[in-house]
Amino acid sequence: MSDAATDRPNRIPWPPLLYGGAILIAMGLQRLLPLPYPADGALAGWLGPLGWALLVVGAGFDLSAMATMARARANILPHRAATALVESGPFAISRNPIYFGNTLMMVGAGLGFGNLWLIVTGFVAAALVLKLAIAREERHLEALFGPAWLAYRGRVRRWIGRH
Repeated sequence: MSDAATDRPNRIPWPPLLYGGAILIAMGLQRLLPLPYPADGALAGWLGPLGWALLVVGAGFDLSAMATMARARANILPHRAATALVESGPFAISRNPIYFGNTLMMVGAGLGFGNLWLIVTGFVAAALVLKLAIAREERHLEALFGPAWLAYRGRVRRWIGRH
């Protein structure tokens, strides 16, 4: 007999769909109601480069996390049961480096492309992912890995940093 907490953490909505939807909404909102973006002045010179840097760092988190999970033979799909508790690589500084990377990429894209709606919807997507995915995933990991998960959770913050 299976336990719902250990079977799989998520069904729908998948976190990638939440971020993808946030991007589409931001693009639509930018056409309908563009937010003002500083085109000149002290901010203009560094917002674009900062955005591109954040986009690259976010992509680095994503790719590094995926590679680390592949090396650990850990399942990456959010609708399937976890197969390993990964604590190395980017997981040493974020319990959710892929979601953190996705959020960072949206903030970076918002600054880089001059669409500030990407920042707004990126944070909304992150809040939804926290509520609809991360909370479930954490219960799932605790049910599967017990004390090891609790120790890891005590060392590493949900988004970024160590305790």
